Amino acid sequence: MSIATRKGDGGETDLLFGARVSKASDRIQALGEVDELNAALGLLRVHAADPRVIEICAKVQLWLIGLMGELATPTGKEETYASTHAQHVKPEQLEFLDARVAEFEAQKMTFKGWVLPGAAGSKGGAFADLARAVCRRAERAVVALAEPLTHDLPLHFLNRLSDVLWLAARVEDKLGEVATDDT
Repeated sequence: MSIATRKGDGGETDLLFGARVSKASDRIQALGEVDELNAALGLLRVHAADPRVIEICAKVQLWLIGLMGELATPTGKEETYASTHAQHVKPEQLEFLDARVAEFEAQKMTFKGWVLPGAAGSKGGAFADLARAVCRRAERAVVALAEPLTHDLPLHFLNRLSDVLWLAARVEDKLGEVATDDT
């Protein structure tokens, strides 16, 4: 079976459970933004120096698959999705992200004004800032859905994830500074 089905040649694509929508729909826009976020996290994952940042990326990338499943579920089919798919945004995922915020903030990093992404020379920091910006865009796309999701966990998840990514960028930048100072 080929990946090129040609079913999308007319500008439509499939949601779950056989529904078809325009590729320009707000739901497909949100799905695309979350997919791009997953790719940005992949870049961060391979360039991060801090093992905690790598772990966060690995977990969140899998969790985003569940979020994309929820976004690909047509209105009225949420119960069907929940009963047939184990992957969806869960309160435990928010707890994990909240714990990472607390862990990073406990490092007592100081910030002076606006942070210029990439200025510290850290690849991990620059990729974390990119992932954060993509995360914020994905969050705005989910907020803008004409047919909103039936629960708020995806919005809470994306909002919290952007906080974690901002802090991860600062952690990565700090590691980059230490490496630069030693050379």
